[in-house]
This record gives sequence, C-alpha cells and structure tokens, in this order.
Amino acid sequence: MPGALHNLDQAHVAIIGDVMLDRYWFGKVERISPEAPVPVVQVRREEERPGGAANVALNVVSLGAKAHLLAPVGQDAAGTQLSVLLEKAGVQTRLVADAAYPTTVKLRVIGHQQQLLRMDFESQPSPEHGAAMRAGLHAVLDGAGALLLSDYGKGALGEVESLIAAGRAADLPVLIDPKGRDYRPYAGATIITPNLSEFQAVAGTWNSEEAFLALGKEWRQKLQLDALLVTRGEEGMTLFTGNAIHHHPARAREVFDVTGAGDTVIATLATALAAGWPIDQAVELANRAAGIVVGKLGAAVVSPEELATPSAG
Repeated sequence: MPGALHNLDQAHVAIIGDVMLDRYWFGKVERISPEAPVPVVQVRREEERPGGAANVALNVVSLGAKAHLLAPVGQDAAGTQLSVLLEKAGVQTRLVADAAYPTTVKLRVIGHQQQLLRMDFESQPSPEHGAAMRAGLHAVLDGAGALLLSDYGKGALGEVESLIAAGRAADLPVLIDPKGRDYRPYAGATIITPNLSEFQAVAGTWNSEEAFLALGKEWRQKLQLDALLVTRGEEGMTLFTGNAIHHHPARAREVFDVTGAGDTVIATLATALAAGWPIDQAVELANRAAGIVVGKLGAAVVSPEELATPSAG
C-alpha cells in the first residue's frame, strides 16, 4: 500500500448524486402497544445526518480530502438542514433547490440499538432540476481528481450518460455506485461498485465461484468498464480489470450495521484514485475502510487514523 495515508489530503473528489437527510429517533422499548402488537418507543434523543451522496461526501472529507457535491434538494427545512450539516463538515456544495421537489428524508426509529422502523419521504426531481444540474457541472469538475456518481434511484442521475462523458472528457476516473437492474447507462465509466445482490439482479444467478468470475469478466467487457468491483459482504470484494481478477477477503471483525458501507467503499476508492493510487491498492484501502465502518451504528465515516491502525478492519 502506498506509503503514506497523508497523501489522501491532496485528493479532490467531485460528487454528483441523490442526497437525503437521515433522521434517527432513539428511545427505550418497555411495553407493547394495547392498540396493536407493536413496540412502544419512548423517544429520548433525535439525530440528523446527511445520507446518500451527502454521506459519500462526508466520507471523502473524513479522509482529509476535498469534496465538492452537486445534488438536487427541495426548498424545505430538510434541504436547509442538509446544507448546514454539510457546510459544518467542510463539504463544498452546490445544492439545486426546487419548491416542487421535497428533499428525500429517511426516518429510522431505534430502540435499544436495534432499528425497529424506517419511513421514507421522497419524490422525483422536476425537469428544471436537470438544467440547473447541467449548469453547475463544470464548476464541480474544476480541479477534481475523480468524479463519483452516487445513484440511489431518486432521479439526480437521470442524465448519467452525459455525466460520464463529461468526466471522461476531463480525463477523470469516473466511479459509479449503481442502482436498478439496467446498467447500460453506466457504460464507459471507469468502475462501478455493485454489491452482490445488486450484481446478481443484473447478471443473473450462478452456482459456482467459476461461474461468478465468468459473469464478472463478461459484464466488465459488456459495459466497457476499466474495472468492475463487486462487494460481497462477509466474502470480501472481487475486482475485475482488463488484465486480472483480484479478490480481497473481508476485513471486518464484528458487523454491527451495514448501513452506508457502500458509501464508504466508493468514497475511499475515489479518494485514493484521485490521490494517484493504483486501482488494486485503492480497493484494498476501501476494503479496510468497509471493515471499520460496519462496526458502527448507521451511516458512518472512517478517519485516516483508523485506517492507519494495524488492527483496522
């Protein structure tokens, strides 16, 4: 692994994608409701965190790098709060606000450190968002060493083909955290990072490791990617490139919460690539980061100090 994690602070990552506000209500559960067989949560504490592409940006700045985020939000309290939280964390933002589009909010109810319920409030951006996003694209790419596209299927990446083309034209590695069952719009990207179930939904099932490896090679070629990284949970990560297949065993010692682990993986990968790391070593660093973050509650981040610890992951 390249000698110094400190060179990550030289990286500049442009991020475009779906942002959301993650709300957490923490409480105690001591009884069942007499109205229905559900637990009654006495809420003792509330917390709000940036989620989706906003959490990706937090992961980048947590590594000491610069993040510039372009994303649609609503003209509402949730959008304002996202802006405040991101600014406080040191993320440079271009949040495109629209009164017709409510900011995506995910509310999680936690009782005794266990998630009991999640409620989602979301909609699709209006066509006006697309024009405003295009207008802000070049400012976000200016000075960047990598372009990261975080797709949560909420509509921010409706023109993903043109974003890939813009990143490639700027000679940037283009990384995509994909969504859905159709990966054709991602063709020509540098690397996409589906998890195992996401890849299976697109590529189909397999009954052996050899069949999985064959599908990975096939889809990397089919999508004209420089690389394909499939994250496989407790089985680690498998990287497909034009020259070889590299497997990275899982580094987690204890899995507490996998929420946001994919954000940490792609944010770490993009930061390392923007800092000039070779792709296989960047994946190894991302694997270490994933092993740390799954030991934390909710969408969390990893610091360079944690990554530098010998027992990390």
